[in-house]
Amino acid sequence: MASEADRVKVVYKITYPNGKIYVGMDLTGTTLYFGSPVKAAIAADLTPEQRRDLTVRKEILWESGSASDSEARAKEVELIRQLRANDPAIGYNRWPRLGTPER
Repeated sequence: MASEADRVKVVYKITYPNGKIYVGMDLTGTTLYFGSPVKAAIAADLTPEQRRDLTVRKEILWESGSASDSEARAKEVELIRQLRANDPAIGYNRWPRLGTPER
């Protein structure tokens, strides 16, 4: 079993059938982790046809076997802002709030 230090940390993008995205991160190296977007918001945006035949795409945008948890979190926020995944017209991220200044 890999130690905590050996786990690959990733930031990923999920793309839903309606084209909207969710950017998340995984600090545990779990392949099938899809984050925690607001599921009701996604369901409300999908057409009945999209709900009947649902395909989502998960892309790894960044990965590191040596980054700290805080570095991975910073990369996640950077990519959320860069891809505008926190803009309700584009994505399902609710944090950081759209328009909040970077620290």
